[in-house]
Amino acid sequence: MIELRLLRYFIAAAETEHVGRAAQRLHISQSPLSRQIRQLEELLRVALFTRDRRRIRLTAAGRWLLDAAREVVARGDALVHDARALGSGAAGQLAIGFVGAALTTGVLPAALRRLRSERPAVRVALRQLRSDVQLAQLRAGELDLALVHRVPRATDLVVQLLGDQPYVLAVPAGNALARRPVRPAQLDGQPWIVVAAADDTDDRWSAAWRAAGFTPDVVVRVVEWASALALVGAGIGLALVPVSYAASRPRDVAIRRLPWLGMTSSLALVRRRTSAAAPLIDDVARWITEEPPPAARP
Repeated sequence: MIELRLLRYFIAAAETEHVGRAAQRLHISQSPLSRQIRQLEELLRVALFTRDRRRIRLTAAGRWLLDAAREVVARGDALVHDARALGSGAAGQLAIGFVGAALTTGVLPAALRRLRSERPAVRVALRQLRSDVQLAQLRAGELDLALVHRVPRATDLVVQLLGDQPYVLAVPAGNALARRPVRPAQLDGQPWIVVAAADDTDDRWSAAWRAAGFTPDVVVRVVEWASALALVGAGIGLALVPVSYAASRPRDVAIRRLPWLGMTSSLALVRRRTSAAAPLIDDVARWITEEPPPAARP
């Protein structure tokens, strides 16, 4: 086994063609350097230099070894650099799952901007997924961080609640409900658009409607809040959306607050308790949790 140290000594001697000057470059004594070079020749069983009193010259074998040694040493240095960067969180790969609210609240974009600024060598994979899918991938090691709606109860995961935001009512701009405070009785029997794939089950919606005192007529189920807002703008029906989505609503959609509803959408950051990329994950998690909670106004 040839140590990198021996190759470094050989390179210095080959480049200076003088043991004394090579020793000065390496900050060691001349005699130990001469011994190390001879040790390398013994390991390889080949002469690397021809010697006289004033200088040393590479043999054919030495000239071949010089190029190979430079490549090996460079790769070794790169390996050390990359390992230290990974260990400190300065480089590596990070997979982040998120729900749409992580974007509309500004939490994830702010953290990504900081990551690009402070850790430009880190490669990030972003995946927009339902909360339940994110949690499964997190446990399987396919995600490093998950931004989810529903806060799980789990001993194997670290959960940090980022904030709760209220739901607001989206109505067509020309609808009479857009011009006055809305009471529960006014929503009874109204055509309704439900976002069915945002980790909110029909049972949860139904329970909230019953508690508020109205029963809507669900006419459409969609999988994205943007789709619900577009259909509201088309006059298809009404919809409840998290308040952070209200800022990007179409012009033909009005937003009404429902202080009596008592229904909120949570956003939480979830990660595993242990991970090989812990320093990097810790940094990004801290940046995410440092962001202000989701806005409470449309």
